[in-house]
Amino acid sequence: MMFNKVTLIGLGLIGSSLGHAIKRGKLAGSVIGFDADGDVRARAGGLGFTDAIAATVEAAVADADLVILCTPVGAYKSVARAIAPHLKAGAILSDVGSVKGAVVRDVGPLVPAGVHFIPAHPIAGTEFSGPEAGFASLFDGRWTILTPLPGADEKAVSALKKFWEGCGAQVETMEVAHHDLVLAMTSHVPHLIAYNIVGTAHDLEAVTEGEVIKFSAGGFRDFTRIAASDPVMWRDVFLNNREAVLEVLGRFNEDLSRLQRWVRDGNGSALFDLFTQTRAIRRGIVDTGQDSAAPNFGRDKKDQ
Repeated sequence: MMFNKVTLIGLGLIGSSLGHAIKRGKLAGSVIGFDADGDVRARAGGLGFTDAIAATVEAAVADADLVILCTPVGAYKSVARAIAPHLKAGAILSDVGSVKGAVVRDVGPLVPAGVHFIPAHPIAGTEFSGPEAGFASLFDGRWTILTPLPGADEKAVSALKKFWEGCGAQVETMEVAHHDLVLAMTSHVPHLIAYNIVGTAHDLEAVTEGEVIKFSAGGFRDFTRIAASDPVMWRDVFLNNREAVLEVLGRFNEDLSRLQRWVRDGNGSALFDLFTQTRAIRRGIVDTGQDSAAPNFGRDKKDQ
């Protein structure tokens, strides 16, 4: 047992999965959950990933050794303002947000003296949401990035690192701004592209009489999986990481224009070289254990 009491604020996919992982690893004496949505609180109470569901966020964090914000990033500031007077000295306050600069900006100034604020980001998820979507193995073999601020307490950082390892994750430490740039490339812009492509397909439905959906190949299906992600969470991600997202989008647009020229000019050699390079990147992702090499990305036959 690493902590006597862990509080999870926000009981969607990540919050519920954390609860299951904590229970599986016996990482806490008790797990307390809270969600601003009363219906979510009621549903979560019978799923077994918490020991109790608090009626208020203030009650949820009382005497907690570790408090993790699992709400959409846009809600962090109001949550932090509500819980700050109730956090005990020596507690660790962390989060699971995909953006870190905005978290430091919104939460950092509200953290009381004596509380260890250590932002974090588990790079794991599915397109599903809600407390029923959680499962204990979500973080197994996946990366969690810690972004401790200068002067952070080393023992607290070490304790949070061990906690995430206990949940099955691999852990790395990164500087805040660098994290946001890396995630803009590896996660945020790919999601934005997926939303755009699926939106374009929707606009074409009337023209093609439904054939875009009917004859969807694997590539388009994978875009639709990404584009089915929680709209509230991703709205907040783009609004709170706009500088890094716009920087990566600018580079993407330049490369897309170059690709357009190669297709227009019939430059098969350049296309072949690019596709060979990107194929090698895919192999690297599989080799590091971050995805499945199984046919059709490991989908069950019933999903193919």
